Amino acid sequence: MKLVLYPKVRGRRSFALAFISHVRALASLSLMLALVASPRLPAQMPSGKDVVAPTAYVSLDPAGRGSTAQVAVVMKIRPGFHVNAREKSAEYLIATDLKSNLPAGFSAGDVIYPKGKLEKFAFSKTPLNVYQDTVVLKMPLSVLASAPTGEQHIPLKLRYQACNQEVCLPPTTLDVDAVVNVVASASASKPAHPEVFKTP
Repeated sequence: MKLVLYPKVRGRRSFALAFISHVRALASLSLMLALVASPRLPAQMPSGKDVVAPTAYVSLDPAGRGSTAQVAVVMKIRPGFHVNAREKSAEYLIATDLKSNLPAGFSAGDVIYPKGKLEKFAFSKTPLNVYQDTVVLKMPLSVLASAPTGEQHIPLKLRYQACNQEVCLPPTTLDVDAVVNVVASASASKPAHPEVFKTP
């Protein structure tokens, strides 16, 4: 006769209950470890240079010697952020600023900054004058008779301070390059990018 040994029924039930309790304990421990290892952190704050995407345009292409053009820097500001306007609201804020490093053969006028908009933010008791969405800065540019012909580069530096609804990031300076295609005669100049320069 073949003999098969089984534990008592009560013993098997006790073992099953103990096993289930053990599994539940392991599941609870795993959940606790997961919560500790992956806490709910706020969204990572971007760098100031990632908040604004600037692009430079020239109002003439080509631009003849002796002509006057404009350089526009279009600032596309990341949703949920703003930058301080040129006319800043408080001394501790950094105003938006555009500077040029003109090569030989060019001269420039004062940069034209748009008006900002007063907005209320959690970190300030008073409304702040800011730029949001898309902003256009314009700089008058004269192509002198001595300007070299061909593709010429106008180096620009854009400085701004980006903030969201709660905090401000450190000031950022970005290099922007404006390209001017210079020809010998002013009469050969042609308007370019009317969608950017349609307003004064």
